[in-house]
Amino acid sequence: MVSWHLCEEVGRLIPDEIRIGDVVQTRKPHPCGSSEWTVTRIGADIKMRCSGCGRVVMLDRETFLKRRKKLISQGPPTDIGALNPTDKEMP
Repeated sequence: MVSWHLCEEVGRLIPDEIRIGDVVQTRKPHPCGSSEWTVTRIGADIKMRCSGCGRVVMLDRETFLKRRKKLISQGPPTDIGALNPTDKEMP
């Protein structure tokens, strides 16, 4: 189940789930003028690439959630079972 939080500035609900390939808008624009970023890595830190100039930055999850204004498009769902090899049966 996906949890949601209310973005007070926009007045909309945004999913807390972060996927690789998500395109998000940040509260402040990047110095290049773009405010759209594409998520390229998830974990304890979130790695994202600026859609305007291609600059790559890493933010901790808490900072990322604070700076994210809205979700423009969500990336494809991941198969959690395929990512966790410990769930496979032993022969």
